[in-house]
Amino acid sequence: MSTTASHANPTRSFAILTDVTLCIGCEECVAACKTTNDTGEDDAPWPWQGGAEELSSTRWTTIARTEGRYVRVHCRHCLDPACAAACPVAALYTTESGAVAYNADICMGCRYCMVACPFRMTRYEWDSPMPRVRKCILCHDAVSSGELEEPACTAACPTKATVFGEREALLAEARRRIEANPDKYIHHIWGEHEVGGTSVLYISDVELTAAGWPDEIPGHAVPELATTVLSTVPATFLTVGAGMAGIHWVIRRRDKRAAEAAAAAPAEPESPDSNDDEVSS
Repeated sequence: MSTTASHANPTRSFAILTDVTLCIGCEECVAACKTTNDTGEDDAPWPWQGGAEELSSTRWTTIARTEGRYVRVHCRHCLDPACAAACPVAALYTTESGAVAYNADICMGCRYCMVACPFRMTRYEWDSPMPRVRKCILCHDAVSSGELEEPACTAACPTKATVFGEREALLAEARRRIEANPDKYIHHIWGEHEVGGTSVLYISDVELTAAGWPDEIPGHAVPELATTVLSTVPATFLTVGAGMAGIHWVIRRRDKRAAEAAAAAPAEPESPDSNDDEVSS
């Protein structure tokens, strides 16, 4: 059964299915992602982001090791994404093809999306003078335009541990594999229902909590995460605005006092030595 699509049709929802039992940890998907998205060869995340093997602003997909298995980790592309709901300028947005894409031109760097994401998959360019939020976008632009037939990561996988296709077809394929090997797989499709469903699906023979799937996650969308984040926006702007106004007042008051003190100070008398020098010259 072939699940690969020729290119994304906006009337259909596409997804990625990863079969953890087939992954050999070669990281060909990581290399293909970095090359296609031109994120650079080196990964040097800040200390609090973990080692170079972790997700970062230049590493949008990575390989986690858990219970003797390799698990590919990247944005889950939620069907009802909290990150997009939390973005006050709609820099993150859903697409009809299933990808959660990103418009860097209008991003204001607030990072509310990072707080709202239940999987903590978005990363920030901390070392850039004009920082952006960075994450996997399922090669949305290239796939939707027909430049690529599928995301670079799935095309590069030598064992087809991760495949691209229509979401419903991939769910059917996942069920088929589990039913055909009931003793091999955990009877669960990660991403089918979590947070209302995602466009990145997994089947596995080990638990995936060490690979970014929280121990407890609701089976419905989590707009309350975005609501909680956005509820801080007015207060944040008011607080920052008040703080800036206060700083401006203090600086103006200080400058005014300095100017008044300078105007009130008596003029310094000329030095006799300087007059003698002028006469002698």
